[in-house]
Amino acid sequence: MALVFETLADLLERLGNVPLERVRVHPAPGTATEADVLARPAGQKHICELVDGVLVEKAMGYYESLLAALLIGFLRRYLEEHDLGIVLGEAGPLRLAPGLVRIPDVSFIAWERFPDRRLPAEPMPDLAPDLAVEILSPGDTGREMERKRAEYFAAGTRLVWIVSPGDRTVQVCTSPADVRLLGEDAILDASPVLPGFRLPIRDWFGAAPPRRSS
Repeated sequence: MALVFETLADLLERLGNVPLERVRVHPAPGTATEADVLARPAGQKHICELVDGVLVEKAMGYYESLLAALLIGFLRRYLEEHDLGIVLGEAGPLRLAPGLVRIPDVSFIAWERFPDRRLPAEPMPDLAPDLAVEILSPGDTGREMERKRAEYFAAGTRLVWIVSPGDRTVQVCTSPADVRLLGEDAILDASPVLPGFRLPIRDWFGAAPPRRSS
């Protein structure tokens, strides 16, 4: 069904009040397809998600990418001893539903989702992550994260972490409505998705070099 909106304000509200500069106009909003997510016309490097026929550019800065890479390292060390699945980074598109493509900053997918432990051949598999991690950048919005959280759980995700680098907090979500806010002194516990995986939030952020004051 075609996306219907009368004004750009209507469109932005539907997408979660994302900043206008993150909404791609080629192809025209409402007409984008999954093929457009993978296309890189003129060598452009934008990483985009597909939402209601609209390409929405991912908001990601170098520091958020660093935190994602550090978390992947912690998860990989855990998975070396507990062979439970695979970890994807911030450029791994996943089809949560027909016409809905999301790209978590970090995602864990259990082997149970892969028959015979064989990975899909297509570049955009029809998979929901068991753990989805979104690391907030200045261009992300609360409404957008609410929508993403609901979409992940509707697709079968079991755990969502929404990370705020600015105040070093993590929202731990076990359903769209069950959200706990953890501060820097808390410990992230990924059970039952990753039994026994515990990561002090202070250790995660402390593994990144300090930033200069703005």
